[in-house]
Amino acid sequence: MPLPLRLHPHSGCPTSIRVEVDVARPRAGSLTLSYFVTGRIDDLRLPSVTASVRADELWQHTCFEAFVQAPPDPAYYEFNFAPSTQWAAYRFDGYRSGMRAARGIGAPRIEVQPGPASYTLRSSLDLDGISDLPCAGRWRLGLSAVIEEASGRRSYWALAHPPGRPDFHHPDCFTHETSPA
Repeated sequence: MPLPLRLHPHSGCPTSIRVEVDVARPRAGSLTLSYFVTGRIDDLRLPSVTASVRADELWQHTCFEAFVQAPPDPAYYEFNFAPSTQWAAYRFDGYRSGMRAARGIGAPRIEVQPGPASYTLRSSLDLDGISDLPCAGRWRLGLSAVIEEASGRRSYWALAHPPGRPDFHHPDCFTHETSPA
């Protein structure tokens, strides 16, 4: 069942859209995320599909994100998936500290399905190579999206938002728990 992402209260979005994400762990070391955007898709800036390469600063434009943590460890991973199929993966030692490129992660498989009233981005991650993320354990997820309109204005969406400005790294955003199938 897709989980609704909520628009940040200080983030306007004049375009009428809805953002949801479906989470699956088909096996212990894998994670599949399906992001669904419905509404006036033509009003959004969605880059064309290019080579699926690792890239930085994807959050500057439309980008779908997942933060993965294995409690009680404060370390977590951030994954970014762009409509272009570019991607990023980072590891943090704790809240916004010790950021570095994540190792042991292969390129995710990213598929996009555009349409006039809906847009889907599906990403499949193989996380078996990450030694400090126990594959058979329980994970806490923070799921979010940055949506850029054709005008360049961005809105921020997440399962939950902490008080203040948008901050997807904040522990209050890690609200969804998942275990292997």
